[in-house]
Amino acid sequence: MDNQPQAPTADPSHNAPPAASAPRATRYSGLSGNEMYCLSLIGYQPGNLLVGNSVFAMGFIGGMGSSLRTMAGGEIKQITNMIAQGRELSLSRFGQELAQTGGAGAAGVTSELIFHPGNIEFLTVASTLHRADGASQAPFTSSSDGQELFCQWDAGYQPLSFVFGNVAYSIGVARGVLGSFRQLAKGEVKQYSGIFNTTRNAALERIQQEARACNANSVMGIRTTILPVGTSGVQEMIMIGTASYNPQVQSIAGIVGGVTTSDLTAEETWNVAKLGYAPLKLVLGTSVYSLGFIGGIKSTLKNFVKGEINELTQLIYGAREQSLKRVQEQAEAIGADDVLGIKTYIYNIGSGLIEFLAIGTAVKRVEGISTRSQQLPPQAIIRDKDTFIDTVGISYGTNLETPNG
Repeated sequence: MDNQPQAPTADPSHNAPPAASAPRATRYSGLSGNEMYCLSLIGYQPGNLLVGNSVFAMGFIGGMGSSLRTMAGGEIKQITNMIAQGRELSLSRFGQELAQTGGAGAAGVTSELIFHPGNIEFLTVASTLHRADGASQAPFTSSSDGQELFCQWDAGYQPLSFVFGNVAYSIGVARGVLGSFRQLAKGEVKQYSGIFNTTRNAALERIQQEARACNANSVMGIRTTILPVGTSGVQEMIMIGTASYNPQVQSIAGIVGGVTTSDLTAEETWNVAKLGYAPLKLVLGTSVYSLGFIGGIKSTLKNFVKGEINELTQLIYGAREQSLKRVQEQAEAIGADDVLGIKTYIYNIGSGLIEFLAIGTAVKRVEGISTRSQQLPPQAIIRDKDTFIDTVGISYGTNLETPNG
């Protein structure tokens, strides 16, 4: 049975022309036609596009990064905190604008870094939503667009707040001193792997903390971006998502510290709910491997001839297996039934080192979980097409983060 809210219908027996009313101010929204349709099914209509921002000087970040990256590897908390503060300020100002408009919520919230000459701008942009029935409610903010919001709502997840977790880190001494000894032999450099596993999971722990603070029991649609912080030699790993509440997953939320986490798409979230599963935790594993001094010479020589480079084949295979093993161990530790949507990435760290990252969502069958509708409407799964194509790429700043990509 379809439990979607139905839009009010006109009374066919009433043929009198509508009474004249004051013209409504034109609204300007970032929502697409498909998003508008999906949101109307759950009682919302579009409001204006809103912006919040904060600009910081790059001097401190650049100086801090250049001085610390050669001293210690891992997280640089001063930079993590500064970036988090900039993001929070822009989000706070966005929230103030949202409250002033009387919006019921905001969809498609982004938290972007834009680098201007000598400055870094933290930018939040999203589209306001209003209740179609005019009722008031505590406003929510969501990183999900209108189509994603519908899928999540239909799967039982009520959006509460946009949340993020970040960590700024540097390879530091591991590349300069410790790594120089390890690179004489090929294989995993466990000191590196430890640093990267710690920093990667720190971002996840922080997004869970934000969710707990707003009484959520799940974070949906997590998107992860790794980007350089200017030219400081520091990188930031940022996770953004929507803190939500679903009474159907309360029984399993305690397994993962009270807040489940997922990077499944909204459509996938609906599909697994329809099958009786719920996300448990975003799991990730990383391994850093060195080809080694001897292996490096051999692979260089083999570049002059055709054929397989066995050393590189074995290196990447070993790194992949180790990362997937860590994902498996994390999933088994929380009693997951499956890990879905595993994605793998390879990063060239430099100095003959590579990082292999595996990331996915552990899920578990949950008694009583279900969706409101028997199937999703086509408008919820149709992907919008870009109608403006920029082939020049000229801008006043360089946006290094693509949260929706």
